[in-house]
Amino acid sequence: MKTPLVIFGAGDIAQLAQFYFSNDSSYKPVGFTVDAGYLREATCCGLPVVPFEEVATRYPVDAYAMFVALSYSKLNEVRKSKYLATKALGYRMASYVSSHATVLNEGRIGDNCFILEDNTIQPFAVIGSNVTLWSGNHIGHHSIIRDHCFIASHVVVSGGVEIGESCFVGVNATLRDHITVGEKCVVGAGTMLLADAAPEGVYIGEATERSKVPSTKLRKI
Repeated sequence: MKTPLVIFGAGDIAQLAQFYFSNDSSYKPVGFTVDAGYLREATCCGLPVVPFEEVATRYPVDAYAMFVALSYSKLNEVRKSKYLATKALGYRMASYVSSHATVLNEGRIGDNCFILEDNTIQPFAVIGSNVTLWSGNHIGHHSIIRDHCFIASHVVVSGGVEIGESCFVGVNATLRDHITVGEKCVVGAGTMLLADAAPEGVYIGEATERSKVPSTKLRKI
C-alpha cells in the first residue's frame, strides 16, 4: 500500500511532483497545501488544496507524509523555511528519486529531495536534505551537496567537490574536481568554475553575443 502524501505548493513544480510521485514512487499524492494568503484555487491536479494553517487537522502527521515542492526563490530561502516549518509540525518528509536515475552512493540522500531522471550520482557522494537535482546531472564521486541546494539540468559536479548550503547552480555549469563552493553561491548557466568559490559569491559565464552576420547570409543552413 502506498503512503499518502501531501504536497506543499500549487505551482508548476508542485504539479510535476504530483506527476512523478504518482507514477514512480511508493507514495500516493492525496492533496496540496499552501499558506492561506496564497490559496487561489480549491483544487490542483484534481486534488484538494488546503490552507497550511489547517493541514495538520485535515491530514494528521501520523498518517501522512509531506513534500515541499518549491523552487529556488530568494536563493532557496522560501523552500528552506517551508521545509523547516513542515518538519516542525512533525511530518515525515518524502524524497523523490527517479527510477531512471543512476544512484550508486548507497542511499546517502536526505529527506525532501527531488532527484529527476538521468541524474548520475557516483559512489561516496552525499546529498543533503531539501536538495533539488533537476534532470541530467553528473554528481561525481566523494562530492557533497549540502542542504537546501538547487542544481539545474546538465550540471557536471566533478569528484570531491563540496557545495555549501543554499546554493544555486545553473544549467550546463561545470565544477572542476576538489573545489569548495561556499554557502549561498550562485553559479550561472554555462559557467566553468575552476577554483574555490567564496560564500555568497555570484559567478556568471559570458552570454553568447549575436553574430554580425545575419542568418540569411549563412550558406550552409
